[in-house]
Parts: sequence; structure tokens; C-alpha cells
Amino acid sequence: MAFSARSRLVNPRLGTYFSIFSALFAALFLLALIFEQLAISDGVLRMSLLLVPLMLYAAIGLSTATQDVLGFFAAGRRVPSGYTGLLMAMSATGATFFVTAAGIFFFAGFDGLVLMIGGLSGFVVMAMLLAPFYRKFGAYTVPSYFGRRFDSKLLRIVAAMIAAVPMLLVLSAELRLGAGFAAKLSGFGTYFMTFLLIAVISISVAPGGKRSFTWTGVAQSIAMLMALVIAATAVAVLVTSLPVPQLTHGPLVRGLVRNEVSQGLQILRAGPFAFDLPGEGFQAIVKPYTQPFGAAGPLGFATGVIMIACGIAAAPWLLPRVAAAPGVYEARKSLGWATVVFGFALLTVSSVAVFMRDFVLDVVMSERVGPLPKWLFDAAAQGFVQFDQKAARLTFDGLRFDRDGLLFTLPIAAGLPQAFVYLLLAGGVAAALVTASATAISLAAILGEDVVQGLSWEPASNENRVWITRVFVAISACCGGLLTLMAPADPLQLVLWALSLTAASLFPIMVLSIWWKRLTTLGALSGMVSGFGVAAFAIFASEAGLFGLPSLIAGSAGLPVAALVAIGMSALRPETSRHSLEVVRDIRVPGGQIIYDREMQRLHLKKHTRS
Repeated sequence: MAFSARSRLVNPRLGTYFSIFSALFAALFLLALIFEQLAISDGVLRMSLLLVPLMLYAAIGLSTATQDVLGFFAAGRRVPSGYTGLLMAMSATGATFFVTAAGIFFFAGFDGLVLMIGGLSGFVVMAMLLAPFYRKFGAYTVPSYFGRRFDSKLLRIVAAMIAAVPMLLVLSAELRLGAGFAAKLSGFGTYFMTFLLIAVISISVAPGGKRSFTWTGVAQSIAMLMALVIAATAVAVLVTSLPVPQLTHGPLVRGLVRNEVSQGLQILRAGPFAFDLPGEGFQAIVKPYTQPFGAAGPLGFATGVIMIACGIAAAPWLLPRVAAAPGVYEARKSLGWATVVFGFALLTVSSVAVFMRDFVLDVVMSERVGPLPKWLFDAAAQGFVQFDQKAARLTFDGLRFDRDGLLFTLPIAAGLPQAFVYLLLAGGVAAALVTASATAISLAAILGEDVVQGLSWEPASNENRVWITRVFVAISACCGGLLTLMAPADPLQLVLWALSLTAASLFPIMVLSIWWKRLTTLGALSGMVSGFGVAAFAIFASEAGLFGLPSLIAGSAGLPVAALVAIGMSALRPETSRHSLEVVRDIRVPGGQIIYDREMQRLHLKKHTRS
């Protein structure tokens, strides 16, 4: 009976609604293909693939508006596991892993697996160590969890301040990439596109909070995956005659092994702690695709995997999503779906890199006498590649590709219609929006719940809580946009720094708070602050040339520091309260009432009794 009652909470027409959206998105792309063949204005095609999806996202957000506190902050705790998993996977992928990872795999080859292995490991760690217990606790934000777990207002506010830093970095990175893709589609400047995306996030997320973000984000995730799969499948059919790019790019890799070294690519050996992933801008291929540890050394690779895994597992813009699942069992299932979808997306991205390597190898190995392939000139005209257009023959050194434009070069190299490029750009905008929206609503909830009301356990009225967070959605998005415009930086660098800070400050304390009963408030506070401080100092010192580790993984130095300080301070002053012991005991029991909801009901009852 419990299963039936819980099942009835889920809207049975969700599949129908998103099937309609998928059909509309596919129809829009097919119309663009038809109109391109009919020689309709190129500007009309680009603007339609940009504006129509944005209007659909805004319409979904407005149609799911709510004033209910549980619906606004936790989507009513009735989001099916499949949708939660899809949303978590695409929020972790974002435009950074969707677009930038294609360039990383293209230039670094197998060393790019650090992103895939780290992300997959992060979801596994989250599923095993954190997600079920966080779902049982049910807090709307990570700082709220810390505050109630240790019954400390100070820890709650400090955690909120620390969590806001990596979230702003992620928000800035996604808005920068999304604005760049939107600018290529529209022809307007990136400044204007940045504020357009901020407006879309505010309109589609603020009306219903987590509820609006859930269903808007699912639509954006579908658009993102459809764009990637359609383009990669079309190229796979042309190259391998089979529509399965995730599997059929394997034989091409064997060809790369035989031919790349013979065409002048040298075997590179990176230092043990090297972590030199390709940066932003144009660069040439310098190492064979299949050679491991050419851009990242063995210890640097392992450190990067651990850092990314711990950062994703405790990410304050990802972990609270499990609070929207109907139960602990569904929370576990959602992490399984997230692992599958994330792996599928990154495997498809890696196939894009292999197909592009194959096209480049054809150009380098060609003995033709005459003009170079037309696709090189087309890609150069759109700003995706640079080369000597008067040369009769090109080598790997003579071809320089834009790391963040590599994905959009694929359909041009395959000779596909220009509509495929516009489709991928629209998918890139959707990818940026889903992660930026996840970060904006999570940051707004932290500011509204843990900063504004952090000095009092008594919650404000339901109406005030919702409206305060709505305002902070727009403020958070604007702060991310201003950071993007004022201090533009490599988006991949910003995201990896954010994961480093999260892994160093929040992950050890989160794990210890669940699995070690004797962790005290002082231990948690000291560990969190010291981990964040060491990670931030290590990143700055590495950028200044004062620290041996590369800045992309330097922040991982704070992770063991945070754990050791938290354990040491707790052992020195063992003063665990009875309340904390009871909370840990309740967290470890899958069934029963949600702890956070029970605490809120008790506080509301106490407030009502006094009044």
C-alpha cells in the first residue's frame, strides 16, 4: 500500500509532456534542415534554434510556479528517480564537460579520461557514502544540514559562505560558455547574451524554485543530449555505416595508433604530478591519441580523479537534488541513472574527438596535389580552426583547433548541413543553462535560508521564505554574470577550481558527519575552514609559481588537511551532544519521518504556541 500511495504522487503524464517537448525540438531541427535547403536566410535559422528553445524553457518554468514551501525548495519530494538522475548527470556535465571535454579528448587523448573517471567515481561515492543519508535528513541546502546536524548557527553560516565561492565559479564558467554559444547563433555580442541568459534563468527558475528548475532542467537536458546524439550519430553513419558512435569509433582508434606516430607525433612523458590539460584557445595536436600520461602524469591523473570525484560527491549544487526523490530507495536509484547518463554523454563526447582525429589524419596523410579540403576553409571562416590557407600540404603542427570549438567543427568536417552546427550550439546553450540554473537556485536557497535567516532557527513565514529566495535567484545569476564579464577565465579551470574547493572543505566534513558519531561542532568548523583555506592558498600559490602542483589540482592539498584537523580537534575536545548522536542514529535508518521536516514542524508548532 505504501508503494501505491507513493506512486500516485508522481504525475503519470510526465512522459507524455517530455515526449511532446522532444518532438518539438526534433521538429524544429528538421524544419531548419528543410529551410536551409530552400535557401532561407541563415540568420532566421540561427535565431529560431536559439529563441524557440529559450521560450519553451521559460514557458515550462512559468507553468510550474508554486508558493508551497516543500514544492519550492524540494520539488514536493516526488520527482521520479529517472528524472532526478538525468538532471544530476547533466547538471554535473554542463557546457564545460559537454563542449570542453571534446577538446580535451581531442588534444590529450586518453588523458582526458580523468574527467570521465572522476565524474563517474563521484556519483558512485555519492551513492554509497552520502546520498541515502542526506535524503533521510532531507535538508534543502548543505549548510542547513550542517547547522541542524551539529545544532550550530555559526557552522551553518560559515558553511554557507564557503559553499558560495565554488558555486559562483561554476555559475561564471557556465554563463561564459553559454553566452559565447548564444552569440555565435544570434550574431549579437557576448555581453548582451550574458544578460539574456540571466533573464532566462530568472524567468524559468524563480517562479517555482526547485520545482520549476526540475522540469525546465529536464527539458534542457533532453535538448542537450538530443543535439549531441543526433550530430554524433549522423557522423558515425557517414564514417562507419553504423549509427552507434559510442561503440563504432573503436576501429578508428586502432587506425590512429598505426598512423599518428608515423606522421610525426612524438611520445611525450609527463612528470609524475603533471596535470597539463589543454587550455582555452587555439592549439595543435602534439601527442598520439592512445598514449597515456602525456599531458597528465600518473600521480597527477590519480589526484585529479580523486579531486573531481570528491568535488562532485559533495557539490552543494548537486547533492541537495536527492532531497527531491520520493524516498531513500529512489535516491539510490537516481544515482544509478546519473552514472549511466553521465557515462553515456562522456562516451559520446569521446567519439566526437576520435572522429575529428580521423578527419585530421586524412588531411595530414593526404598526398593530393591541389587545394586543401573545403571543410578546413569553412571551419576557419567560422573561427574554429587556423592554418596556412596557401599551403599545399599540412602537418599536425600546421593545424590549430579551438578547444571549445572542436565539437562544432565535427559536422563541418563531415560535410553535414550547417543546421547541425546550429543544433550543437543550441545544445551547448541548453547545457550551460541547466548547470547555471542548478547553481543559481541552490545558491539562492543558501543565501535565503542560511545567510538571511541563519542566526535564527525559527523559520520565517512560508510566503516570505519563498519570495526571499526568488529575489536571490536573480541576484545570484547577476553575480555570476558580473564575475564572467569582469574577470573572464578559462571555464574548465574555474570548474576544476570549484571542485577542488568543494572537495577540500565540504566533502571530508560531510562524510565524517555521517560515519563518525564523535565528530564535534568545533572539529567540523575547524576542518571546513582549514580545508578551504589550504585549498585556496594552494591554488593562488600555484598560479604565482610558489607551489609545485599545477593549480588545477593544487586545491586537493586541502582535503587531507580538513580530515585530519576535524578528527584531531574532535579528539582533543570530545563533547558530542546527545542531540548529535540521536541525529546520526536517525540518519542511518532508511525508514521513518524525514528529520528536517520533523524539525521544521516542531519549530512551527513552538512558534504557534508562543503566539
